[in-house]
Amino acid sequence: MNDAASTSPIARRGLMLVLSSPSGAGKTTLSRNLLKTDPDIDMSVSATTREPRPGEQDGVDYFFVTEQKFIEMRDNNDLLEWAQVFGNFYATPRAPVEQALSAGRDVLFDIDWQGTQQLADHMREDLVRVFILPPSAKELEARLHTRAQDPPEVVAKRMAQASSEISHWAEYDYVLVNDDIEISGKAITAILHAERLKRSRRSGLSDFVRALQEDL
Repeated sequence: MNDAASTSPIARRGLMLVLSSPSGAGKTTLSRNLLKTDPDIDMSVSATTREPRPGEQDGVDYFFVTEQKFIEMRDNNDLLEWAQVFGNFYATPRAPVEQALSAGRDVLFDIDWQGTQQLADHMREDLVRVFILPPSAKELEARLHTRAQDPPEVVAKRMAQASSEISHWAEYDYVLVNDDIEISGKAITAILHAERLKRSRRSGLSDFVRALQEDL
């Protein structure tokens, strides 16, 4: 499917698309599928103070920074959101996101409700928030077991966390029940296409209309 916003001569500002969900609801798969099929959206690259793992590239997988540098970025308001996880800091640098949006490119975020709230505090008008729900608690647990990545005690912990995470569903602009990954993917694509066509994001619309009127 061609994106009308991409083929139009009218310039637009990019948007920030957030996908959030409890673990196992399908957020990561939906994110990967979207990145494969849509050439106008890129995954947000986080900054972190942890050490690079084998094969990870700076600026591709993460921006690897020292703790001192991270604190400087935080104190200078250079981060859109940040958190500390298991002793390491993670964050979304402001500059790359703003550069992408100004160039008319969209940025995808795979983050939780807390990070989403921080993004909303900084750049609410650019934000499109989608929450992914599982079709049932039973199905969520089955998916977590099917992944075969975590021992039973970790699955139990993720299930306990799911209720707390799902309680924030009403803070999102769109809520999808991921009963079928293909249907959910099409729904996200439809949301993205519609949001790209919003008048407020089409920065070149005024000039286009003015020129159109002059030619009439």
